[in-house]
Amino acid sequence: MGRDPDHPLSLGEVGKCGVSIVSLADMERLFEGISLADITTSMTINSPAAMIFALYLAVAERQGADWRKLSGTLQNDILKEYIAQKEYIYPPRPSMRLVTDTFGFCAREVPRWNTISVSGYHIREAGATAVQELAFTLRDGIEYVQFGIDAGLDVDDFAPRISFFFNAHNDFFEEIAKYRAARVLWADVMRDRFHAKDERSWKLRFHTQTAGVSLTAQQPYNNVVRTAIQALAAVLGGTNSLHTNSLDEALALPTAETATLALRTQQIIACESGVTATVDPLGGSDFVEALTRDMIAGARAYFDTIDRMGGMVPAVEAGYPQREIAESSYRFQQSVERREKVIVGVNDDVATDEPPLPILYIDDRAADEQFAALEQLRQTRDASAVTRALDGIRRAAAGTDNLMYPLIDAARAYATVGEMCDALRDVWGEYEEVPAI
Repeated sequence: MGRDPDHPLSLGEVGKCGVSIVSLADMERLFEGISLADITTSMTINSPAAMIFALYLAVAERQGADWRKLSGTLQNDILKEYIAQKEYIYPPRPSMRLVTDTFGFCAREVPRWNTISVSGYHIREAGATAVQELAFTLRDGIEYVQFGIDAGLDVDDFAPRISFFFNAHNDFFEEIAKYRAARVLWADVMRDRFHAKDERSWKLRFHTQTAGVSLTAQQPYNNVVRTAIQALAAVLGGTNSLHTNSLDEALALPTAETATLALRTQQIIACESGVTATVDPLGGSDFVEALTRDMIAGARAYFDTIDRMGGMVPAVEAGYPQREIAESSYRFQQSVERREKVIVGVNDDVATDEPPLPILYIDDRAADEQFAALEQLRQTRDASAVTRALDGIRRAAAGTDNLMYPLIDAARAYATVGEMCDALRDVWGEYEEVPAI
C-alpha cells in the first residue's frame, strides 16, 4: 500500500505477510552476500512496484552489477488490484503510467527483466469463474500492451517480457482447458490485434499457483489432496512454473513442515509421475478440446464487451469486471449453502472432533526492529538529498518524464517507499472506488 512501518495504517501489519522493505538499507540487508548478477528475483508487488524495483536496481548498482544482465520478474499488475485484490493507491490512469514507464525503462536499461506478470490468480480468488479469470486476465494484458504502444513503445520491444500468472482450481479438466485456451488467445491477439512480428511476443509464458481459496480450515489435511490435483492440472495444462500452497493456507502462513510437504508435492509430480515427458498430453481428447473451444469462445465474448466499453480501464472505472466477479462469487456461495456444490469437510463429511493444527505465529519483534531502524535511518541520511529527490519525483509525475529515473535517484538517497509513494500522492491523489451496483 506504499506506507512506511510507522504510519498509523501500518499498525499490526509489519512483517506479517512478507518482508518489510522500507528503504535501500533494507534491500541491501536483504541481499547481503547474494550477487544479484547471478540470480533471478521474483517480486510479488504491485502499487509500489516501481519503488521496490528502484531499490533493487540501486543495490545491484552498489554491487557493481550490469543492469543489462539482471533478470527477474516484477508483478506490477495494477489492473487486477482494482478488479479483485484492492491494493491500489492512485487512480487507474496514472497507475497505468507507472506500469508503462517500467516497460520503457526496462526496454532501454534492463532488457532481460520481465516487467509485468499479469495475474489472474487474484481474480479467481475473489470469486471469478474459470472463463472470467481467463478473459479478464488476458484482457488486462491487452490493455497493458495498448497503453505501452500509446506511450510510444514498439510492441516487440516490451511484449516478449510480459508473463502471466494463473490459478489452478479444483475442476481438473476445466483448468487444463483454460491454460490451453490462454495460449491460443494470446497468440491470436498479439498477431492479429497488435501485429507483433517477434515470435517471442506471441508466446504466453505463465506461472501457476494452486487455489488458496479452495482450501479449508476444516480438516486441513484434505488440502494436501486438493493441492496435488490442482498442481497436476497445471502441469498437464503446460505451466512454465508452479507454486503449491501449504495445507495450513486457510489458517496462517505456512510452517516449515507444511511448506516442505507442499514442495515435495511438486517434486513427486516432476520426478516420479512421468507427466512432464510430453507436451500437451491431453491434446486431441474430444472432451478437453471441446472445453478448450468453449473457453476461447467465452473469453472472446468478454473481450468484445470490454472493447465496446473502450477498454479495461474504462470498464474498471465503471465497475464492470468487479460486478461480474461479485455475482459469480455470490452464486458459488449459494450453491455451497444449498449443498449443490460439495466441499468435503465443510458441507459434507463434516468432523466435529478435529484436533487443533499447529500454526505459524509471527510476533511483533519484526515491527519493533523496523521502527528502530527507520528512526535511525532518518537521523543519519542526508535530509536535503532526500528532499531534492522527492521533489524530482513530483516534477516528473506532473510532467511526462519517465518516473523510473527520479525513483532510482530517491532510492540512492535512502528515501523510504512511503515517502516516494507520498510524493506521487501529492500529484495524483488517492483512488476511491465507486461501489459496484
